[in-house]
Amino acid sequence: MKYKCPLLVVSDIQRSRSFYEDLLGLKVIVDFGENITFQGDFAIHLKSHYQKLIDNKEIQHGGNNFEIYFEEDDLEGIVQLLKGNGITFVHELREQPWKQRVVRFYDPDHHIIEVGESMENTVFRLHNEGWSVDEISVSTLMPPQFVEQAIVSHKKQ
Repeated sequence: MKYKCPLLVVSDIQRSRSFYEDLLGLKVIVDFGENITFQGDFAIHLKSHYQKLIDNKEIQHGGNNFEIYFEEDDLEGIVQLLKGNGITFVHELREQPWKQRVVRFYDPDHHIIEVGESMENTVFRLHNEGWSVDEISVSTLMPPQFVEQAIVSHKKQ
């Protein structure tokens, strides 16, 4: 068996395509009409079509039991973009217990979308705030070697 991708069932395929493509900047790889696959192996499928494939079983949105995760280091920019487009937040920008900053919001069908800074960026941010490698390693749960590598690679950028 080979894992391929998550697939979200959506009520309006064009509205969802616009959300993921135009607002979040994902690139469409293939569009089959009722099924669209984005770069990064993520797909959406039109509810009315998908429901027929599963013998008309009920489909519910908004269960808050699943999320799609993306990374972007400019979280403030993402938050402003979302606010400017009237997006409903699960929560605004916050720091997780392991120090990574994230924001969670809903797509048009109430699926949870999380955007977090990369752990490399988290490490570099903490380093810039004066944290030692050991402090960063303990707080982020990242091995010291990862922390050191992230600091060096971000300094080069």
